[in-house]
Amino acid sequence: MSTGLDRVRDQRRLGRLDQPREIRLVPRLYYDPEAFGVFSERIARFLGTARFLVYMTGFVLVWFAWNVLAPMTWRFDPYPFIFLTLILSLQASYAAPLILLAQNRQDDRDRVQYEGDRARDERSVSDTEYLTREVASLRMAMSEVATRDWIRDELQHLLKDLEGRRRDG
Repeated sequence: MSTGLDRVRDQRRLGRLDQPREIRLVPRLYYDPEAFGVFSERIARFLGTARFLVYMTGFVLVWFAWNVLAPMTWRFDPYPFIFLTLILSLQASYAAPLILLAQNRQDDRDRVQYEGDRARDERSVSDTEYLTREVASLRMAMSEVATRDWIRDELQHLLKDLEGRRRDG
């Protein structure tokens, strides 16, 4: 006798009943996107260096020299250099997507950094506004406080008034 638990197990094994079953002849490859992204950035950085240009130039020059100067029986890619063209095309077809992937990852990092900078700028603006309000309130409070210079001026005015009254009186 089949229990409800057995039916649930069968559904999990067979998949959802409202969707067609996916039949794969080739198993799906799983990879770590972060590791692949780091790998693509390393390749993109190398492709953008003078070292890569020197290596590629040396490779092409050796290829040309071998296929032009070597004896006919040793040449593997005669003059139109079709095999070299194929290799360079293949290299370019892999280099372009890897460079784009590296640029997308850099854009994501730049976006995160921009958001952090914007949040920090907003905090700085609010801190500046708070300090401005505090300085303004201190200035207003200071106008009500008797300062040393103000007291000195007031005492000098009182002394003048007293001297004037003593003369008059």
